[in-house]
Amino acid sequence: MKLVTFADTQGRQLVGAVVGTASAERVLDLAAAARRSGEPDQAFGSMLALIDAGSAGLDLARRLVEARSGDEDLSQPLAATRLLAPIPVPPQMRDFSVFPGHIIQAPVGMRRIVARMQGDEAAAAAVKPDADVPQVYRDRPIYYITNRFSVVGTGTEVVWPSYSKLMDFELEFGIVLGRGGTDIARDKAKDHIFGYTIFNDFSARDAQLAEMQGMLGPTKGKSFDAGNAMGPYLVTADAVKDPYALKAVARINGETWTDTTTAGMLHSFEDMIAYVSRSETLHAGEFFGSGTVGGGCGLELDRFLKAGDVVELTVEGLGTLTNRVVRKDA
Repeated sequence: MKLVTFADTQGRQLVGAVVGTASAERVLDLAAAARRSGEPDQAFGSMLALIDAGSAGLDLARRLVEARSGDEDLSQPLAATRLLAPIPVPPQMRDFSVFPGHIIQAPVGMRRIVARMQGDEAAAAAVKPDADVPQVYRDRPIYYITNRFSVVGTGTEVVWPSYSKLMDFELEFGIVLGRGGTDIARDKAKDHIFGYTIFNDFSARDAQLAEMQGMLGPTKGKSFDAGNAMGPYLVTADAVKDPYALKAVARINGETWTDTTTAGMLHSFEDMIAYVSRSETLHAGEFFGSGTVGGGCGLELDRFLKAGDVVELTVEGLGTLTNRVVRKDA
């Protein structure tokens, strides 16, 4: 089931399910469908409320989709719907780095930037990747905590941060936890996954380069308004057969920059859940990002965004997340 958070004409946030055929998709207002069916609507007050409602909430949503998809007064065309991020303010956001291609190639891009800042194009062209992934990435799923208040959905403009000259995208996907817990066993972790969504971790690479020398992780290189784009849907876990074999494509202004898959992760989402929950309580609604797929950003490709660029990230079964980058200080 494809779930969405959307805004009505009064700007209220509603929870819906995508119904209909591929050529005529509509968004069913689940709370309105519940009221018409004489069912309680509390589970559809927000996406977090639906997650907190557990299996009973999802079962009710499925029954409503089956019973009310034909009630066109309870739905609207998907193309005419203003979608928000599935969870506009997640309880927590952690972004990992588990794709070896990105782990190896991203430092190459950073060294190219340094060489060009020094006016040495020959040195930039001569940069070579390390032979292998640093062992620490194999030993454990490395992550950082990012800004949960800067989340936006598909169709939202992303404002280029005023302090940066090198703006980049990152092709990622991620999970939303359906259940919390502490010391979650690896073989039980899958049961804690509510669903999957696409994630674009927009990055100010020049700011990131400077601050990463402090060895505390990215700050203003990643944390700026609208810098975390997510969506368009939250696809329930039962609808994603194999999250580790999905086609993933990035297009900039319609041109394909990246065409790859989600295969080859050093650590699975189940590994991440087990690792992070060690002596730490996780909560329903938390977001775990996969990190950038190999070749899934301009830093690796030696191509950066320009003002006005439209970034489309498509992951098989999860939809297409679209955002335009704009400059307010131009």
